[in-house]
Amino acid sequence: MTSSLDRHAHIAKLRSHRLPVPDAEVQEVLAELDDSGLLAEIEPLVHAPTGRRRKLAVQALLLGMCLAAARNTGTVTLTSVANTLFFTLSDQAREQLGIPRYPDHSQGFEAAYGVVRRLFHRIVKAVDPSPLPKNHRIDRDLVARLLSEADPDELARKRSIMLRIANLILAMSLRDAHVLLEGRWNGSAALDATVIGTYAKGLSSNSPVTASDPEAGWYIRTAKHKDPLVTDGPAQDRVKKRLFGYDACLVVARDPDHDGAPLPDGSADPDVVPSLVVAFSLDKPSHRPAEVALEALRHVDARYPRGYLAGDRLYPDQKPHKFQLPIRALGYQPVYDYAKDQLGVQAQFAGAELIEGNWYCPSMPQPLKDATKDLVDKKIDKQTWINRIRQRTTHLFMPKQRTDAEGHRRMMCPAEANRVQCPLKTYTLGRGIHLPLIDPAPSPVGPPTACAQRTITIPPEAGAQLWQPLQYGTEDWQRVYFRLRNAIEGMNGFGKDPLYERLEYGGTRRIRGIAAQAILLAFQLAHANKRKLTTWAGSIALNGHRPHRRPTRRRKTKPLGSWTPEGYLTEPSK
Repeated sequence: MTSSLDRHAHIAKLRSHRLPVPDAEVQEVLAELDDSGLLAEIEPLVHAPTGRRRKLAVQALLLGMCLAAARNTGTVTLTSVANTLFFTLSDQAREQLGIPRYPDHSQGFEAAYGVVRRLFHRIVKAVDPSPLPKNHRIDRDLVARLLSEADPDELARKRSIMLRIANLILAMSLRDAHVLLEGRWNGSAALDATVIGTYAKGLSSNSPVTASDPEAGWYIRTAKHKDPLVTDGPAQDRVKKRLFGYDACLVVARDPDHDGAPLPDGSADPDVVPSLVVAFSLDKPSHRPAEVALEALRHVDARYPRGYLAGDRLYPDQKPHKFQLPIRALGYQPVYDYAKDQLGVQAQFAGAELIEGNWYCPSMPQPLKDATKDLVDKKIDKQTWINRIRQRTTHLFMPKQRTDAEGHRRMMCPAEANRVQCPLKTYTLGRGIHLPLIDPAPSPVGPPTACAQRTITIPPEAGAQLWQPLQYGTEDWQRVYFRLRNAIEGMNGFGKDPLYERLEYGGTRRIRGIAAQAILLAFQLAHANKRKLTTWAGSIALNGHRPHRRPTRRRKTKPLGSWTPEGYLTEPSK
């Protein structure tokens, strides 16, 4: 039998096997922190002119959180931060940061942990946009009273600071990729809300008390969420997924002009930067989706360009003044797919008709107007739909001038653009039999403005909810929309990998409250970015040498132009 003395010796040996942190890594992280702007943002929040001197600086705490995230696939726990700072740094590094020494036993560790915990919760309290206490269940009447007594302006200010700090943490992961993004990314991005769990247990909505994480809520996915073309019937009510937590609205950068396929030698293309999370926001599931999306977009680095912005069918359903017009003011051009009740003619302006996001001649044949509706209703086959989408191009209103600073744009009808011949504009007749002849319907009040004038000026408010610059269903639209949507779906799956960041699992963020969740999630997203960049860089053949690893194998996909709202054609179109 092993003696007690031998057993203690073995345990002491195991405890001594902590991996020390190299000084070079410490200095590298400190340099990143200095460049990030985090210290300038956080220090004023916790500065106290009176009282006892803090035993740990903000710089040291952030260093410990960065090191802990790097060693634990993005997961930051305060115990790992305390262990890293007080027991794995060299004496020189601790002296440089002013970290006190504690003995390596239970009482010493608890003292070190208390120092870390107090400073972290002090930061969280300073940026918490909720007046509700955490870690225990609260009576609903008390919740109502606390919310009514809170200052909404102060809560909004704290939320703004919370998101700014979280996005500064995320931006640290893009430090080495910034030059690549500036030179090889056109500013296009995808937007999506992905659910992340919380460590608290969710309660029923009619419960007399709240959960111990009172800002979280239930995420419920039904069949309608999976297939928004389902608009009625019992199928839409089937629950596919239920999770108590938050919605993280991610902005993922992706250049849709490049497909990211491996080069002929099998290595990754160095000119195609992988999809990366460049900003995010956090809130209750399905709570203020438009406002939360705009919060995330406003935290995209101002140095980056602005391009196309793709979102799922949730976003065309928002109020224009809350989402569509603000994103255009930010410089983005929306790219949408549509639900069943958003197909066909949805708006008119000066006679022009908005059909699936684009302005068309009012005399366009009805079968072309109803092409997508007929496909969804199974009145036509997929090849017929593709042919009609291509025929729509002839009847499209074309830009006459660039959009002005206020979003107004001068447009000309297809007859003025030399695409068709129109009897209402006799000077367009006789241009050749290759141009279709428009057959306008007679009207007792005369032709609409678009048919009586050479051009019309379309304001940004006209059809703003569903408008998009690319013609719906065309190969250009498919290229942009699907590459952007694939980018964010791929990033969601990448970050939720159970072997790495496990974003969806609440056990990786065990501190309750939206402020703590936002900060801890930022470290996980930053780790996912760094992991993806490392994988990409390792797949590139530098200076003619073989790459360190093979790039991700690509499945064969159907060619652009063969997609329909219900899938792909059996045979590619010719």
